[in-house]
Amino acid sequence: MKSRVKKLPVKEQIKTNVNLNQVHAVIDLNKIKDDKVGVTITPPKFSANEIIFHIPKTVPGTYSTDNYGKLIDDFKAFDAKGKQLTTTKTDDNSWKISNAKSLSKVTYYVNDTYDTEVGKGFMKDDIFSPSGTNILEGKNFMVNNHGFVGYFEDKKQLTEIPYKLTILHPKELSGATSLIDSNKSDTVDTFMASRYFDLTDNPIMYSKADYETFNVDGMEIVFSVYSPNGIHSAKELLPDLEKTMRAQKAFLGSINNNKRYTVLLYLSDSEKNDAKGYGALEHHTSTTVVFPEAMDVEALGEQLKDVVSHEFFHTVTPLAIHSKEIHEFDYSNPKMSKHLWMYEGVTEYFANLFQVNQGLIDADDFYQRMVGKMNNAATLNDTMPFTEMSANVLVAPYKDQYLNVYEKGALIGMCIDIIIREKSDGQKGILSLMKDLSNLYGVNKSFDDEELFGKITKLTYPEVGEFLNTYVAGTTPIPYDVYFAKVGVTKAKVQIQANPFLKDQKIPFITVNPSTKEIMVIPGGQLNSFMTTLGLKGGDYIIAFNDKTYNLDNIYDLIMVSQSWNTDDAISVKIKRNGVEQTINGKVKLDFDEVEGYKFTDESKKALNKYWLKG
Repeated sequence: MKSRVKKLPVKEQIKTNVNLNQVHAVIDLNKIKDDKVGVTITPPKFSANEIIFHIPKTVPGTYSTDNYGKLIDDFKAFDAKGKQLTTTKTDDNSWKISNAKSLSKVTYYVNDTYDTEVGKGFMKDDIFSPSGTNILEGKNFMVNNHGFVGYFEDKKQLTEIPYKLTILHPKELSGATSLIDSNKSDTVDTFMASRYFDLTDNPIMYSKADYETFNVDGMEIVFSVYSPNGIHSAKELLPDLEKTMRAQKAFLGSINNNKRYTVLLYLSDSEKNDAKGYGALEHHTSTTVVFPEAMDVEALGEQLKDVVSHEFFHTVTPLAIHSKEIHEFDYSNPKMSKHLWMYEGVTEYFANLFQVNQGLIDADDFYQRMVGKMNNAATLNDTMPFTEMSANVLVAPYKDQYLNVYEKGALIGMCIDIIIREKSDGQKGILSLMKDLSNLYGVNKSFDDEELFGKITKLTYPEVGEFLNTYVAGTTPIPYDVYFAKVGVTKAKVQIQANPFLKDQKIPFITVNPSTKEIMVIPGGQLNSFMTTLGLKGGDYIIAFNDKTYNLDNIYDLIMVSQSWNTDDAISVKIKRNGVEQTINGKVKLDFDEVEGYKFTDESKKALNKYWLKG
């Protein structure tokens, strides 16, 4: 966020691109045309007669084909005299420009994605919201730069030259980003990026200023929140985020030395056409997060803890440890790395391990989280080689297994961690390995996909190499019990808090009337303590909880919110019974389900278990 200073004339802010070895992009957020934003690109000089201009097909971190070029309308190219040049659209994301030697600029309009989404997250035809775009005139702009700014391809793709980005915006809107604004105006921002990747790696969210900052061991954290109805604020949500990030920094130690990190939280209005792909997307020095605004502050705090922690740990891998496929990412014809087990799996493992390590959850909670991942992984293809799936994740049948990177991928990280702990008598773990790999490679040095297993084996133990070749590159399912036993953990019956709307974690107590979209308590069955304590009966229509209205359109929000309810919390429910509306005030009472889980039982492994969980 920039300080307010004397406004300079706009013409002084947008000088002609005098550097012939850079691309200058101008995004105008002041003049919205049919819910579209205008973009002007000034290229370097070309020697070829024809060039191709691309908008990304895929971007790092999404592992899906999204075709951002479909957001582009009215693409035009001009020479220095303003004469329009001939352009031909060659595919969803590319335009061929004739007489390129005389090219002076290209112009086009960009559509947004948030108000066209129909899915609930990873849906087939939606761009995942944290990597999408939002154009809400005068209120909010989510500028994921890969959706606004493209690149030129001459004899080679011109993604390695500097980019200058100028954004014109209303005075009342501030841009939150980890990029440094070199312009002193309060209506024009100017950013420099050393290459196209660095531009697309830094999202910017424009909205009325609602942000908080704090410092953790020399790292400045900027937390910016957009809440369309003013339900939440950065100040209100800051304690959970700050507690989490301080714990993460303590867990990582010296492995992360970023000077600035930005968290952009967009809260979606489920009553309108708005973002529905809830989650987050990582970047080197920031993360974009999308959640429903309807969630209460406690539920949002819990989601931020889990989701932002995952994205922040991406600063270790793939951001600091990555293959050539990622470092030299091809946005038009992407080639994927074999090592999603590390990029997403180890990251997800850290996002859970650090919580028990730093005392945010207890050991039993951690074990049960791993059990959940084992159960989820069991529903996917457990014999498909992980490296093969990873390298081919953009195409069927491999892309249908992508979610396993968060399930089996995390379990792969856990098993490697346990092997290293066992072989080093607890003195080292997978975090030690990540530190060693980070020192070996780092942000600016990539590895060859084929060499990684060998490097890891040399840095650790032969048993780690055997595990990688057998269970990650091979088709053999992982015998999780064997690895749990190494740290004294065995199968046992455990009690977990039941969901208010599910029996035995899977059978719903509620249904939906498809013709009216109303939520109804299923008639004829035995209800749980949550419902009987409130006096709910089968056939009751649920209208609202705690004054928030719910139906088919936002039932997902209700499930999310309910996960934060605890026994004895005050609660009100508005129902319709026999055609008559009434409001019931009471307290939450939750049952406990007995499920298969894991517990620490082997005292001979107590020391190793402590090293594993507490470091």
